[in-house]
Amino acid sequence: MEDVIVATAQFENISADKKQNLVQISELSAKAATKGAKIVVFHECSITGYTFARKLDKKGMLDIAENFSDSPSIRSLVEIASINEIAVCAGLFEKDDEDNLFKAYVCVDKTGIVAKYRKLHPFINPHLSPGDRYCVFNLYGWNFGILICYDNNIIENVRATKLLGADVLLMPHVTMCTPSPRPGAGFVNPELWFNKEHENKQLIQEFTGSKGREWLMKWLPARAFDNAMYCIFSNPIGMDDDQLKNGCSMILDPFGDIIAECTALGADLATACLSKDKINAAGGTRYLMARRPELYRDIIGKPHNPEQKVAWLNQEK
Repeated sequence: MEDVIVATAQFENISADKKQNLVQISELSAKAATKGAKIVVFHECSITGYTFARKLDKKGMLDIAENFSDSPSIRSLVEIASINEIAVCAGLFEKDDEDNLFKAYVCVDKTGIVAKYRKLHPFINPHLSPGDRYCVFNLYGWNFGILICYDNNIIENVRATKLLGADVLLMPHVTMCTPSPRPGAGFVNPELWFNKEHENKQLIQEFTGSKGREWLMKWLPARAFDNAMYCIFSNPIGMDDDQLKNGCSMILDPFGDIIAECTALGADLATACLSKDKINAAGGTRYLMARRPELYRDIIGKPHNPEQKVAWLNQEK
């Protein structure tokens, strides 16, 4: 397995404006290719926008979603991948032939769709159906897995993806800067973004503090470290509908260390070289070998009634 350069990106998506979002994806993909990246990772629903979908009825969701058997957005991604000789990973809403709706994420190269994943724990719109399987695929001799946003907060999903063979986890998100019972959580005032040239210091404090990056650092390095995986985290920056997001797209190695991070207050790109040697040397690899599943197989697999609550979804700012 040869070393490979990967990229994570961030940008301010425009709600329901696929054309303009694809322009930004195209520009950042070209930039990633010039830096030698073989794969570039964009955030959850980077093609369609995300938070606005909480307001849509079933017809509105079907109008914004695409059937992947004839998807203009997928064709555009394939063209971007072909022109730049890079694999492109991006998200959008999907509908099937029976008008079932999904939160989807794809990896494409010049040949077409390499992998497709449906979010296991969707919540932004009640008409979305959950995915029913994990996704691990091989590209450039590396095994990549995909988990979308909330999926990563259920630690069993990350471990299952690792046990299925993933060396690298793609982690597209739209997260941070929202209320929750966690101390310090909350929305960030959009006025700071609109006046960022004058409010730069305060905006950075909000983005990197307890509402944003500090929360990310409570769990994201652990996912990489415990599972001896590279984690490629991508998140939008700027306004997503009426919520301000803080970017912080980054790449972590199997030791849980950040090896590349976007720091600009705007569209940005970060690249890193992945090496198999780090996976072999990481403590998580030893821990995986030391597991005794006979002790907890029945505990982990015990039936229960899943409950998912999202504090910010119907909360007024």
